[in-house]
Amino acid sequence: MAREKLQTASDELREAAECATDPELQERLAEQADQFDRLATADRGPDQGRLARHLNALSDIRESLDGEAAAHIDDAEEAITAYRGTVGGV
Repeated sequence: MAREKLQTASDELREAAECATDPELQERLAEQADQFDRLATADRGPDQGRLARHLNALSDIRESLDGEAAAHIDDAEEAITAYRGTVGGV
């Protein structure tokens, strides 16, 4: 199922939040993880615009991180992009 990629993104973002040392970034990552968790189980999947907004937010967060936290964000972005390829409208 394609939405498994959204759950993967959620899991990776939760891991990134645990690795981050800045409390604000931890909170932002946890919020993103929660949103992807809900999207993975929602009746309808997110559209291209919503996915793009999430990717932009993650890109902003990633600029402030390195190491393991950044690697988890990279993995989440990869999963989101893979799911995005299954969504029409581009």
